[in-house]
Amino acid sequence: MPPRKLLDDCFLHDRDRLRHDEALSILRERMRPVTAPEPVSLASALGRICAEAVAAPRPVPGADNSAVDGYAFAHSDYEATGGFFPISTRIAAGHPADSPLPVGSAARIFTGAVMPPRADTIAMQEDCEPHEQDGRGFVAIPPGLKPGANRRRAGEDLRAGDVLVEAGTILRPQEIGAIASTGAGAVSCFAPLKVAILSTGDEILEAGAAFREGAVYDSNRPLLSALLSTLPVAVSDLGVLPDKAGIVRTALTDAAAGHDVILTTGGASRGEEDHVIATLSDLGHRHMWQLAIKPGRPMAMGQIGDCVVLGLPGNPVAAFVCFVLYVRQALLALGGATWREPRRVVLEADFEIADKKPDRREFLRGLMIDDPAGSPNGGSGGAPGGVRRVAKYPRDGSGLITSLREADGLIEIPEDVTAVRRGDRVRFLPFGEAGLPPR
Repeated sequence: MPPRKLLDDCFLHDRDRLRHDEALSILRERMRPVTAPEPVSLASALGRICAEAVAAPRPVPGADNSAVDGYAFAHSDYEATGGFFPISTRIAAGHPADSPLPVGSAARIFTGAVMPPRADTIAMQEDCEPHEQDGRGFVAIPPGLKPGANRRRAGEDLRAGDVLVEAGTILRPQEIGAIASTGAGAVSCFAPLKVAILSTGDEILEAGAAFREGAVYDSNRPLLSALLSTLPVAVSDLGVLPDKAGIVRTALTDAAAGHDVILTTGGASRGEEDHVIATLSDLGHRHMWQLAIKPGRPMAMGQIGDCVVLGLPGNPVAAFVCFVLYVRQALLALGGATWREPRRVVLEADFEIADKKPDRREFLRGLMIDDPAGSPNGGSGGAPGGVRRVAKYPRDGSGLITSLREADGLIEIPEDVTAVRRGDRVRFLPFGEAGLPPR
């Protein structure tokens, strides 16, 4: 059974138009996991959301072992032997010694092999000189090695009981490797959210359909489907709905019965043919509508029963921006992930804005400019040899799909800023923070 039900007022607020931070605050405070945990094999766990903390059942490593190929010995024997040791045994990884190391002797040892009792130090083989006398092997170990050299201690990485992955973590290869190091073959993860996507509008054509005058091809659903592929969700594509109130009502009713989230594009404004908002208000609750941002002002949030409804603008740039800023985080939180706001970097503006409207946060498509004296693959945020400046895409229209393809991220201009001068420091949200690959 799902662990909870949505509150009936999960998006409720008392403002006609929400600021960006206010919208995020509502999402952060009200979104909670809506799916149940299930066991997932490590081979299938990449990108899934961990439902229960994973603790080490035993120390990792489980025993003192060698970090190099070489010779193990007791440092207390170092001075007495003058660094010249008979080789009493050979220890390979996976084959621990049966008995303690004899006093005054050394063991030939290989990387990962368990240290024999009494031994506490290892000399690298390239620093040593093996010898043979009367059919017996010896090794000359150079002076200067400190006690414990080249030894990995038991529990050096993890102690028994240490938490290595917290609940709510999106599992990366790093976490999967850490879980595997404890011997676990599976991990408890939240089941994927069931997300339905649909577009609305009589003017919208499916890809592959014959073109007709006054129509546009639907880029929003393919765009959203690709964005959703970076998240642990199961997507149902419900196609394009015409601007007919009855059809929209039936589609939303059916979708709400079988999904955790409905994601719509178009039909979210105030026009007579914008039926999504009217239908949402009739069937459920429309809690959030109209944001003080550009682009994306007509975004809506509400619910039909326990199904969250997120209504995105019809313009593709606005839909993309709203997904990056709000939808992605909301879906992750509903799916069980710990809330993490995408990180920004601070760069110098290589553009100017003479007059910006106050009380509205704007998100401009930005192109990072490489430091001409450094490497284009260097750091960011003013680091030497890295990206230090950001330019604004020359046109601001929310229907310009080309701007998304050519941009590296979003330049964030706060509500109280009314002008930007060249050289001002601005916050920049790289698309990589939204799980997208670089261009």
